[in-house]
Amino acid sequence: MGLPGALNRLSFHHGVSAVKVLLLGSGGREHALAWKIAASPLVTKLWCAPGNAGIAATAECVALDPCDIAAVIAFCQANAVALVVVGPEAPLVIGIVDALNAAGIKAFGPSREAAQLEGSKSFTKAICRDHNIPTAAYGHFRDLAAAKTYLQQHGAPIVIKADGLAAGKGVVVAMTMAEAEAALDMMFEGGFGAAGAEVVIEEFLSGEEASFFVLCDGEHALPLAAAQDHKRVFDGDQGPNTGGMGAYSPAPVMSDAVCAQAMDEIIKPTLRAMAARGTPYKGVLFAGLMITDNGPKLIEYNCRFGDPECQVLMRRLQSDLVPALLAACDGRLDQIALSWDPQPALTVVMAAKGYPGDYAKGTRIEGLADAAATPGVEIFHAGTKADGEAILANGGRVLNVTASGATVAEAQRRAYQAVDRLRWPDGFCRRDIGWRAIEREKQA
Repeated sequence: MGLPGALNRLSFHHGVSAVKVLLLGSGGREHALAWKIAASPLVTKLWCAPGNAGIAATAECVALDPCDIAAVIAFCQANAVALVVVGPEAPLVIGIVDALNAAGIKAFGPSREAAQLEGSKSFTKAICRDHNIPTAAYGHFRDLAAAKTYLQQHGAPIVIKADGLAAGKGVVVAMTMAEAEAALDMMFEGGFGAAGAEVVIEEFLSGEEASFFVLCDGEHALPLAAAQDHKRVFDGDQGPNTGGMGAYSPAPVMSDAVCAQAMDEIIKPTLRAMAARGTPYKGVLFAGLMITDNGPKLIEYNCRFGDPECQVLMRRLQSDLVPALLAACDGRLDQIALSWDPQPALTVVMAAKGYPGDYAKGTRIEGLADAAATPGVEIFHAGTKADGEAILANGGRVLNVTASGATVAEAQRRAYQAVDRLRWPDGFCRRDIGWRAIEREKQA
């Protein structure tokens, strides 16, 4: 899907010509990005490192570790890569964008300093405190005794977070004091390694969660779409938190008024604060919000596209993504407009049995072509690898069965129709993705 003609002319007018692109990552988010980037008429070659079995259909997969900065730079120099798109957070937090830029290579994503918005919960909390950005009240602790004293003063329910990166799993919403104390013990005993050496304790916010995405170029912010994620592993939002078991977009709770409020009270003050620090934020900023009776409050920031939210955003984006990525790198986002399919999109995560705990790798997945033939469905691979003609599971979250429809209910029906065509006895999924939006549709 190309851009509208005027935007295409605008992009080319501003010096955007054919580009070779390297995408870093191997998950469902990266497959959705690869699918969208490969559709751009500007892209003459797309590589993905390390990629997965699904990405291999749209990009050339290369065996590079996204955190091996020297190897990534060498590959870019050897292959005349014009743009690097960084999918996951780990390379961002160690400074891959800084290193690529220093080598004269354009990279989409924040600098190491700016990526602290995700890399350190306490850094973001301090930004919120100093700039009156609405968020949960909190304490920041480096030792267990002080954390437990704070806990005794505030009681449960309460939220315990590892300060550093924990692959989307470093948050415990403790409904009882016993759960909260166990979470603190686990983190300070090394349950999340270095990520849990410091802990943030936050007040429990009531409301509905939403994921809000914005492209940033250091100065300008271009809102994308909102989505809603399903974090817990089982139906009815039961069981432990995961990296995400499904998502849909748009999120009905994010009305135009709530989006405007989030931009004015949360996103724009954050960008001004980051610029004032001398660490302007470029890339995609993903605000995890709680929509309370008093408006949106920031739960946390991520410095990359959400996974599985990216899958539904890319399904709905009608414009060419590549000029927007380049504009974010070049400080030209004020010259970009994006168009979105008004139809909702919904994605169901197929995971290996046992996830988010121990699970088996190497189990065989069949029926993929049959499932992908379901009307309105696109299947994005996450933890997969090819073994000859066979596709094998190679991770915890393995497939993203993504569908669009006239309503969320229709998108959901199509997605599960495709799920039921898959033959993978070692996998499972939630059966209620989109339930909040479907309840709203019934009441409308």
